[in-house]
Amino acid sequence: MAKALSNPTIVLKGTLKSGETVIVDDFREAYFFLRDNTPEDARVLAWWDYGYQITGISNRTTLADGNTWNHEHIALLGKILTSSEEEGYSIARHLADYALVWAGGGGDDLAKSPHLARIANSVYRDMCPGDPTCRSFAAKNQYGGPSDMMSSSFLYKLHGHNISPGVKADPTKFKEVFRSKYGKVRIYKILGVSKESKEWVQNNRVCDVPGSWYCPGQYPPALQSVLSKRKDFAQLEDFNTKKSDDDYQKAYFENLNKKNRPVPSKRQNAPGPGSSQDEQPPQQPKEFTTEQFDKLIKEAREKLSQEDIELASANWADTEQTTLMWRLVSEKKLAELQNWLLMDPVQAFIRSSDGRGPMWWAYENRNMPVAVLLTKLGVRNDLKDSQGQTPLDLLSK
Repeated sequence: MAKALSNPTIVLKGTLKSGETVIVDDFREAYFFLRDNTPEDARVLAWWDYGYQITGISNRTTLADGNTWNHEHIALLGKILTSSEEEGYSIARHLADYALVWAGGGGDDLAKSPHLARIANSVYRDMCPGDPTCRSFAAKNQYGGPSDMMSSSFLYKLHGHNISPGVKADPTKFKEVFRSKYGKVRIYKILGVSKESKEWVQNNRVCDVPGSWYCPGQYPPALQSVLSKRKDFAQLEDFNTKKSDDDYQKAYFENLNKKNRPVPSKRQNAPGPGSSQDEQPPQQPKEFTTEQFDKLIKEAREKLSQEDIELASANWADTEQTTLMWRLVSEKKLAELQNWLLMDPVQAFIRSSDGRGPMWWAYENRNMPVAVLLTKLGVRNDLKDSQGQTPLDLLSK
């Protein structure tokens, strides 16, 4: 469970879809933004990997860096990022003024997030009760998307805000102030920061000697209810400690070695309190009568805002969602598609990197039941892809 030292690369070379080679300077520009556009006493919440860079380039205080060997503190940071948006914010507002996330794909913060959840759970055991490796966070739902726990998390909301279909950070809690050129870094101002907690921390520094630069911070009193739930964690390499957590370590490795099994979505008849998700069979798509489905799909459509639709349609990208959508449409799996769109209707409007989406694939595969379903949700058949073709154009081929 120990963290390894990391030194993320700041400047990269990349290739655009056009074949053009570009220099990706997103990370340094993000740090310059913090340096030039935030108060000198601003505190930045970010995963510990980027702590040295934020301090060295931005000259701003960060909550953790590569020399933060206090596992319980790193676990609190992981708890903020992988708890629900509401819970994470309720802690973050007492510790930080800004939140920075790496969000550009590959090894970004979302890719790391299952590991963050496991670290959090090693100290805050109520994160993933009875699930020491936090499979409930890492698992995909039956439609190939993020688990309910992941999709509701603080990190997921900041990572995908106004980019991933249907994902929005709460505007009463966060304001995006910077998004880098290639989307690798996003910075948010945390709204409603506790001035009382910030002042308390400033006035209660504990230094090893008077006037010393070495002054370990203390948590403000407002977080005592959270901190009271933590459990001291004895790392495997802590040979000199007398603390022991053998039961947890045993359960962790036993769980780690289990074969992966589907974790059903909470919105799809998830197991009740006290039951084991590992014992649940994969959920089968629910069948509806025509009347039932028409009523449900109308209700789903009414929940969508025009902004949701426009954001989903404007973001042309090859994602897990577009891949799954193409498969369900081309394989004519209507029942599975109906269940997915009832749960998350904005997915009807997603577009792949060539500008095509489910309506194109429905016409291309002569799958008229899907075309009718999409029409009921308000998907148009006269929009154009990157080649200027509409779904209707595909019928003549």
